[in-house]
Amino acid sequence: MADTVLYEVSDGLATITINRPEAMNAMNTEAKEALRDALRAAGDDTAVRAVLLTAIGRAFCVGQDLKEHVSSLAADREAGTGRTMTTVREHYNPILRTITGMPKPVVAGVNGVAAGAGFGFALAADYRVVADTAAFNTSFAGVALTADSGVSWTLPRVVGPGRAADLLFFPRSIPAREAYELGIANKLVPAGELAAEAAAVARALAAGPTLAYAALKESLAYGAGHTLDEALEKEDELQTRAGASQDHAIAVEAFLAKEKPRYVGR
Repeated sequence: MADTVLYEVSDGLATITINRPEAMNAMNTEAKEALRDALRAAGDDTAVRAVLLTAIGRAFCVGQDLKEHVSSLAADREAGTGRTMTTVREHYNPILRTITGMPKPVVAGVNGVAAGAGFGFALAADYRVVADTAAFNTSFAGVALTADSGVSWTLPRVVGPGRAADLLFFPRSIPAREAYELGIANKLVPAGELAAEAAAVARALAAGPTLAYAALKESLAYGAGHTLDEALEKEDELQTRAGASQDHAIAVEAFLAKEKPRYVGR
């Protein structure tokens, strides 16, 4: 796997680290393909019970690598093609679908600036641990582009449609404290504690009832686009499945015995 993205699995936790600090972790083609493939590997690996997505350096991810983008646009003009913008379909959409669709929790450890697609990656995660020095920016309109990386879907659900429109039409840096108040950050920590705290949250989820977490992800996504009656039917379906799991039996027995449950993910 390309070293623009690092991949490690330990004790049920897959840690995926964007590793282009010299470019503020901007996404060139190599990095986009590596991130897509790492996320798919984590999603497909039955030994992985949770995922931590983070980055090296002073940025989480500033989105598209504009230097590569400009060169690609020039090549498109010369060849009379539109190859450059197929990156949304080939890279960003699969990345977002994998984060949101994998049946296991994804934690984003946001160590620095998350802009454009980087903001989208963070929003797609199930839980965001954010350094107090980090910041967020939609960025798209600032380079005459529309939203991608799922931001048109995730941002209104996090901050509301009115606030989302404001942040998209008038891109600006959203400091970590404001991001926490808006609900973009789930947990705000000192920058020096980010790596340890994000890993602790992700490891706690990896040790938890992962089948229940998968059902929670599915129910939240389903409820966002369906009626109350439909959501109630989905809850019945998912709760029946969860109730038949080994993890549920373990949890009930541990509760009665006043012990800490040791989940098996089945």
